[in-house]
Amino acid sequence: MTVTPVEIRYARADRTLHVSFEDGASFDLPAEYLRVESPSAEVQGHGPSQRKYVAGKRLVGITAIEQVGVYAVRLVFDDLHDTGIYSWDYLYEMGQERDTRWAAYLRALEARGLSRDP
Repeated sequence: MTVTPVEIRYARADRTLHVSFEDGASFDLPAEYLRVESPSAEVQGHGPSQRKYVAGKRLVGITAIEQVGVYAVRLVFDDLHDTGIYSWDYLYEMGQERDTRWAAYLRALEARGLSRDP
């Protein structure tokens, strides 16, 4: 079941995308989190074994939010990444799983000797 957002707003000052859904759920998604969890093949690969861990994105911001049909947005980041299409379902899932996904990302960076800093 797809839940549609009723508001998508980006706060430049804290580099956070605020997304509110029709079911009452609301999530604050940092640009860094959205960038490193991009649904693009560049990040996700073409299967779980091809997943890439993007480092150095602590200060990344969003420069544009472009609607894609009635089901998604494309986020354009200031590091020029713009190939991820964030469906409503994916944004919702990212909000619900934020703590778990973020912890896994931090562990993966540490295991690879990588940093969030540019």
